[in-house]
Amino acid sequence: MAGISDLLKPILHEIEKFLQRGRFLLLHPESSYRSLVVAALLQDRAYPVFYYALGVEDTNLTAFLNGLVHTISKQKPGFGSHVLQKWNLFDFNTMVDALASDLAELGNGQPFILILDEFDRSDSADDIQYFLEQIANVLPDGCTILINSRTVPRLSWIALMAKERGIMLKDAHLIKENFYRLRTAADNVDDVIEVFALGPGFVLLNDLPIDTWEGHLPRLLFFYALDRPAITRSEICAAFWPDLDNDQAVNVFHVTKRRLHKALSIDALVHEDGHYRIAPNLRVEYDVSDFVSQLLNSREIDNPDPFGALQSALEIYSDPFLLGHHDPWIKERRSDFQAGYLEALTRAAEHKIQTNHPEQALRLFQKALQTDGSQQALHRNLMNLYITLGRRSEAVSHFRKLEKTLRQNGDAIAPETAAIYQQIIS
Repeated sequence: MAGISDLLKPILHEIEKFLQRGRFLLLHPESSYRSLVVAALLQDRAYPVFYYALGVEDTNLTAFLNGLVHTISKQKPGFGSHVLQKWNLFDFNTMVDALASDLAELGNGQPFILILDEFDRSDSADDIQYFLEQIANVLPDGCTILINSRTVPRLSWIALMAKERGIMLKDAHLIKENFYRLRTAADNVDDVIEVFALGPGFVLLNDLPIDTWEGHLPRLLFFYALDRPAITRSEICAAFWPDLDNDQAVNVFHVTKRRLHKALSIDALVHEDGHYRIAPNLRVEYDVSDFVSQLLNSREIDNPDPFGALQSALEIYSDPFLLGHHDPWIKERRSDFQAGYLEALTRAAEHKIQTNHPEQALRLFQKALQTDGSQQALHRNLMNLYITLGRRSEAVSHFRKLEKTLRQNGDAIAPETAAIYQQIIS
């Protein structure tokens, strides 16, 4: 038993590193000690741990929320009050906010873990999978949802990782590449596909560009399939043809899939157990995946050169995701990856300040604000840097332009931002 305890210690230590910020933590299906880790977490810990195992009835969101509230309320009386207050409405977004409110109260201000065990029982439930992904955006700090599953849940894990809302662990090792299928040197790979989605989006097959897509839908279907470990036909139809009835959408999907396979000269999408996924005999080199890998490398505490990883991430991120396309799922992913890009710019700027290169830091902050001018924290960083450089008039000018823009948009200056301005003029 002591041997098992020694094996679990580094895994539990790795888990504890991620408890401060709200996020999903997946015990990868290829982990050797998933069940033992869950059992160890349920022993006495320095932080609260709550447990829910999905049952055979958890095939839709209503059943899942009902079971979750019923079970966790036995462990923490009062849990689920917000969900129950909104139950008669059962609007999707309302229930996301309600569960987030219940989770915010679950730990009493302490970091805590909510274990979702046997999560693969929800593999066929599109609404549960999508609901969980939306919860990631509103998880309170300190709430870690640990998922134990025989399959990788059908969430966009690369997007969750980009915005620091998800991680995958294989035992004590953080997975930082090949997120949906862990490759080995022994893998037999027939074809190599290079995918460039940061920008307008194009694909190379064995170094040759693909330009026979017969419209933009087959190409976008391929990008959509890369987004998740697996997708269902109903998910595809809802994302691409929400205004068509089911039969029409299914017909268009099959035509689009045939055109995709024709363009690549291979069956890129395979159908297994009711899901579509990228064919396992393909090696896909994906710039988005490479970008997220470098972000993960830069966040590693033990990385001797995190700035080098940040630079690599910034070099990969040439343009926003699928620039020029405005489908709702594309806009959502664009925002997710942009969050990672802004993180990389900000942390690279902070490194430049620490290494006495303030002018380079200034350019990085300016680039971040060109990408997203809505974050007042970035404006404060820029104004403080102007002050450090002795360029107080530029700091004042920047504040006044920001104040005018916010007023026109019906927004207000944050107290922290106003405080910097008061510091300047006094």
